[in-house]
Amino acid sequence: VFRISPQRKRTHQDPKELSEENDRDVLDERTRAQSALASANEEEKPVIIVHNLCKEYRYGEACSTPCFKRQQKRKLATKNVSFCVKKGEILGLLGPNGAGKSTTISMIMGDVDPTAGQVQIKGATTEENAALGYCPQENPLWSNLTMKEHLEIFAAVKGIRKDDAMMAINRIARVLVLEEHLKKTTKTLSAGLSRKLCFALSMFSNPVVWLLDEPTTGLDPKGKHQVWRAIHTMLQNKDEGAILTTHHMEEAEAVCDRVAIMVSGQLRCLGSIQYLKSKFGKNYLLQIKVKGVEQGDLVNTQILKMFPQAARQERISTLLAYKIPMENALPLSKAFSMLEKAKQLFNLEEYSFSLNTLEQVFLELCIEQERDYFDLAPNTTFDWKKLQEGDP
Repeated sequence: VFRISPQRKRTHQDPKELSEENDRDVLDERTRAQSALASANEEEKPVIIVHNLCKEYRYGEACSTPCFKRQQKRKLATKNVSFCVKKGEILGLLGPNGAGKSTTISMIMGDVDPTAGQVQIKGATTEENAALGYCPQENPLWSNLTMKEHLEIFAAVKGIRKDDAMMAINRIARVLVLEEHLKKTTKTLSAGLSRKLCFALSMFSNPVVWLLDEPTTGLDPKGKHQVWRAIHTMLQNKDEGAILTTHHMEEAEAVCDRVAIMVSGQLRCLGSIQYLKSKFGKNYLLQIKVKGVEQGDLVNTQILKMFPQAARQERISTLLAYKIPMENALPLSKAFSMLEKAKQLFNLEEYSFSLNTLEQVFLELCIEQERDYFDLAPNTTFDWKKLQEGDP
């Protein structure tokens, strides 16, 4: 159930370059990963190197026409994912469900073979492999064993002596507030306690590399903070590194040194939370709700006259959204005056004009992924537009 893959470095044929535009920070990280792989200085190498990692799934689908044949479809779960985790760093993979976060972790672990790309993890020897910590997204627990029995078995798998194991179990139970639950079988545990146990199993041996796949799913706020504190405590040694996947901005901000936002299998931006807030806070977001669809083109023409550098973000029925560079929106008094005149002229239902936030950017990217999931038939009359991105 909990296993350590003996394969810690894998190389697959390089994939074709993607045609989509990439964020400059994402491209720079790809270059750093490539350089790190080629570096001969083992001391300065990141603890985790991922370069151009792709995973393609192929599956059959019945033909839509009466041909009684099966057509093979392909789905790219990850597309040219590249990043490094430096010593002492916690990298967050932030994205909605289905973004490819767990697939990426599984390929790094060796549980899933990548279609293309390279992975290198510090610890190619058996001794260092024993110091790999992994908390999978699912809780692979034995229902009839107690929490303590799980911890004892996993300590033995890690090669920890019995006396040392008891000390480690007591310490972990104290940090995660599990003392009164140690004798309970896992089938009687709540979802939150089961998740805590799965996280606890990843803490043995002070892992050099720690892979945490949504470790706080199902936990209440108090339990989440206990796990967050444990992560920071475990990574006090600056020779260690970790990847944490999450779909909560709050968790990424509380735990991670850097965050990579992942959508539809691709990294869309990467950096510290503060850096990303600064990067995406240079624009204003204008949202306008018109009373009728027929007004859309007229209002759009007027907005582009008022704000020549405005970039259309989306149009959904009667809602228009624009990203407006800060310099094009100042002074704000003039911007609001023009918007009020437009509201009267076109009898707009309402509008909002606010500084763009990282949370808003993340929400927009999540909406983009949801649109990508619509697998419409070729003869459909619907055409979902891609999110049009301006310069950050």
